[in-house]
Order: sequence, then structure tokens, then C-alpha cells
Amino acid sequence: MERPTIGMIGSHSAEEIAVAAKANGFETVVVCQRGRERLYAVYDRHLFDHIIVLDRFADMINDDVQEQLEELNTLWIPNRSFSVYVGYDNIEKRFRIPMYGNRWLLRVEERGTPRDQYWLLRESGVRIPEPVNPEKIDRLVIVKVQQKDRPLERAFFYAASTDEYREKSERLIREGVISTDDLAAATVEEFILAPRFNANFQAYGMSDFWGSLDLVGFDDRIQTNLTGLLNLPARDQLAIDVPIVNEEVGHKGVTMRESKKPLVYDAAERLIEGVKRHFPPKMIGLFSLQGALTEESEFVVFDLSPRVPGAPCVGPTSPEMRRLSLKFGREIISPLDLCMIDIETAVQEERLDDVST
Repeated sequence: MERPTIGMIGSHSAEEIAVAAKANGFETVVVCQRGRERLYAVYDRHLFDHIIVLDRFADMINDDVQEQLEELNTLWIPNRSFSVYVGYDNIEKRFRIPMYGNRWLLRVEERGTPRDQYWLLRESGVRIPEPVNPEKIDRLVIVKVQQKDRPLERAFFYAASTDEYREKSERLIREGVISTDDLAAATVEEFILAPRFNANFQAYGMSDFWGSLDLVGFDDRIQTNLTGLLNLPARDQLAIDVPIVNEEVGHKGVTMRESKKPLVYDAAERLIEGVKRHFPPKMIGLFSLQGALTEESEFVVFDLSPRVPGAPCVGPTSPEMRRLSLKFGREIISPLDLCMIDIETAVQEERLDDVST
């Protein structure tokens, strides 16, 4: 079977994908948006064998672009930017390039749809935060609301009462951070007062070779302006009157106590079974469960990333990499190496359909 060219959109996790692809002997193609291509076309030029520059990311659905990708025998690896800029309808109905992973699962990341990530997590038996009616707030809640005119970012805020919820939301609307429509579609849920862990996993399309699941490591998010505020002494935090915006700008590696790891494995295994039931064929590739570990030893999941999480710190900071190197009998540096091993095995066995949709 002809080896595919690994394709990706020039945003979010393209560097991470390309490094693993090149290190594992694959050619690469990146689709960039004009004005945002310099990182990939200049500084990272050595990572990409082919570069396609478009006026808009959404234009990659056009026939002439897809024909270029088909000529390169592209196998596409989706990330969050791909979902946002190309759109779920286009991905499911018009994007004809084979995709490593389950394209029917990407849509669950969008909250508020009939079968969104919370629906899937509940159906899978995974513990999630309890929703709270904003008119009846009786505990500390977190409000997850889309930032105005910024499809990739959300503006979180916290409230311990309905009055506080109204005061903070009205202020964010006045300041143009969110809109009234955004607020109406917001998620209001109990705030889990516990340390956060993004648990990152790899699910294998070639599960008869490598098993169904591997934990690749943990990370946490660096967010602006929240992280900046938390770096100040408490006295100065109280003196600053600014809305908190949780815009993800980076990641940091963390580890979890060994005795607690079975909790995250259990959540991941439940999710994998739920995906098989509701979004066939199955989970394929990297995914992340963002959650918190409570004093009662519950792993409460409040966010699902059903695609490459885009946390490049995991490879160099995770002790799981050494364990996986022993499993595969070769050095595993990045979680994306596992995707490439899965793809390479499928190519050798002439079973690329088993790892792609």
C-alpha cells in the first residue's frame, strides 16, 4: 500500500503533528491561511514537504484544494482549528479526504447540540459536573460562555449566587466580552474545587496489534488573563477589578499520583465504549479528558477533546513516554508518535480503512 502524506491545518497543533510525521518517515502537507502562514512557511519550512496557502481556511473544502490533497494521497489529522474554521457540516458531508480518526465524533465538542460532549459523557457513565439553573444558584458555579466574535475562545466567570451571576454577566455584556445570545447558550455548572488534570489518551485503530488504549500523560492549561491574576499576591488580586477571561495560551505538564490513575483509565474506557455505541466505528487517535480530582477520589470530567489535544508539553514532561517506549521497543518522544505507529501498521497491513473515516 502507498504511504500517505500526513495533512493538517496550519494552526493549533500543526507543529506537533508534523514533527511526529517527519520523524516517522511520512511526507507532510499543511494548509495555511494567508497572513498566518509565516510560522509554517518560513520558521518551520523543514517540517513541511508541501504548503498550500489559501485566503481562508474554509476554502480548503473547494474542489481544487481537495484535488491537490488527493494527488498527494493525503491522510488528514484533524485538530480544533480544523473543526472551527471548516465546520462540522463540511467535514462530514463535503470533505472527502480520508481522516485519521472518527470524523463523526468531532461535532460533540460543540456544546448545546442534541448529542454534545456532555450527552456522550453521561451516556458513557462518566461523572461530569452537575448543571445549575442560573436563576437558582445555591453553590459556587462556573459559567462557560463563548467570547463575542471569537469562535475559539470562551470567557469563564464564577458566581456563588444568582445576584452575582447577573451582576457579572451584565458587566461582560456591557464591556463587549460576550453577547446576550452567548450568555443564553452558556453552560452553568457546579465548580469542582479540586486540582485540574487533562488526561491525554491514545486509542488505536489497529487495536488488535496495540490494544485499545494508552495513557500518554497529563497537562494543565496556562490561561490569560486568569494565570496572570493568580500570579499576583491575594491583596493585589482583590484590588484589581477586571473581568476574568480564560483564553488558552499554553500548557504545562503535570503528573498524577499512581494510585489515582485507575480513575482516569476507568473514565476513558467508559467513554470508548460509549463512542462505539453512539458514534461508530469507534474512538481512533488522541483524545483528552479535562477534569478535576476531588478529595473523595472522583475524577470529574468537564471537557472532552475528541481529537489531537494540542498540548506539546506532554511528550517532554510525561513519565508515560518512557513506559510506552518499552512497550513498543523504540523511543516514543511525542504522543503523536503513537498515531504514526498506528498509521504505519495500517499501511503495512493494507488496512488504512481501519484507522480512518
